[in-house]
Amino acid sequence: MTIDWQHFTPLAALAGGVLIGIAAAMFLLLNGRIAGISGVLGGLLRPLRGDVAWRGSFVLGLVGAPLVYLLFAALPRPQIDAGYGTLILAGLLVGVGTRYGSGCTSGHGVCGISRLSPRSLVATLAFMGTGFATVFVTRHLLGA
Repeated sequence: MTIDWQHFTPLAALAGGVLIGIAAAMFLLLNGRIAGISGVLGGLLRPLRGDVAWRGSFVLGLVGAPLVYLLFAALPRPQIDAGYGTLILAGLLVGVGTRYGSGCTSGHGVCGISRLSPRSLVATLAFMGTGFATVFVTRHLLGA
């Protein structure tokens, strides 16, 4: 793996991380809720009374933010080196993993670790370890 130094943007990445951290902290402080995407979205599938508006607004913001960004700049073009079957399988595995792990990377990795949750630390280490192992196996052992 090599770093494309011409497109390496540590300051923009740092600013994005700070904004995510501030948003997650504000969400917890102002609403008493964790900004975990799987939990927010899952709550829309089985809504409780009074929950639909804020959950819908949250998801609308996630979808709408790139559209607002388009007013000022072009979105980067993603390069995905996998077929549709692999992407579908990966999506299903992520969905199953978030159910078994009681949350996703945003809930555990951003919000849980910042609250010093031992469960979130273990979950995040499991997410990262599984990701590292998957990349190693697919790139180095299977040669994909």
